[in-house]
Amino acid sequence: MAFQPDDLLGDAALEAAVAALAERNQHHLADMSEAERADAVGHWRELAMTVLTAARTAAGPEPRDGDAGGRAAIVLEDAGGDEITVHASFYPQLEDLGGGEVAATPAQATALELLEQLAGEEDDDDDIAG
Repeated sequence: MAFQPDDLLGDAALEAAVAALAERNQHHLADMSEAERADAVGHWRELAMTVLTAARTAAGPEPRDGDAGGRAAIVLEDAGGDEITVHASFYPQLEDLGGGEVAATPAQATALELLEQLAGEEDDDDDIAG
């Protein structure tokens, strides 16, 4: 079975990444209380999801016809109860233009607008140069 970029966002990849971080930080875990361990694992899970989301975004199909298009990935993850965690990644990285503005491709600008809506912020197209 061939590897697909979306496999990076699956449970197996996420659990493997968290396990690798726990192994790498094993000496710290030994000195932590149970609550501290739970907090550390939660932090590593968020960190792993952020890294895997970035890897998934970068692993997408190459732009066609020499187009220097961009990509954006938004992952919504259940965080318990009614809470969700939002992970977003952009490829290539957004360019800071200063003054609170960023240069973004059309796909990236759309993703930023969706993230603003998720956050309950007002729609302000002046902040995105696409």
